Amino acid sequence: MPADTPLAEVELLAMDLEATGLDPRRHEMLAIGMVPVRGRQILLAGARHLPVRPRGDVGQSATLHGLTDDDLATAAPVEEVLPQVLAAFLPEAPSTSTGTAIPPVHPHRRVLLAHFAQVETTFLAAASREVLGGTVGLQVVDTMEVERRLVLRTPVQELREGRVRLDACRRRRGLPRYRAHSALTDALACAELFLAQCAELEELWGRPPTLGDLAERRLR
Repeated sequence: MPADTPLAEVELLAMDLEATGLDPRRHEMLAIGMVPVRGRQILLAGARHLPVRPRGDVGQSATLHGLTDDDLATAAPVEEVLPQVLAAFLPEAPSTSTGTAIPPVHPHRRVLLAHFAQVETTFLAAASREVLGGTVGLQVVDTMEVERRLVLRTPVQELREGRVRLDACRRRRGLPRYRAHSALTDALACAELFLAQCAELEELWGRPPTLGDLAERRLR
């Protein structure tokens, strides 16, 4: 999608991924939460939570996300879940009152929206290489990077103190507190934070932010 596209016209897919750890070479995905964002609106009707059955045990990671081996015993394996995730990046065509589909204004892939998007991009890239034999390029907006670079201009030491963690970013704006480490809830929390950040940036810059202001390319 062109860099000068106003963010209000961009379709994004807010995503959060829960896993047994942070290294896709050693750890496995356990759940993916996704919520579409279009025209500065969160499309709750399109929200999805996809559990993933790991090949090994959940182990001690269950103490963080609450997902147990029993919870995931009947979930689909990553080979079945990954195509659903990648398909979600294709924007849905809105319909008229008669049910006729309207082609999207920008028929590009949805933009991945995540907080500390490195987790989502590295796991999706590793799974794509394993399952599909390659990966695709996605535009990514990372709300943690937006907070660090464009809003707070946070020094490195403050990053270590957790000032750009998702819950800290939301607390500064008076957004409601949600239970952490639930994939769908965290995806929704990221989407809400993003809309608040966009409003702040528009006021700060005196113009609506564009995709080029915030996006980067990942998952190649």
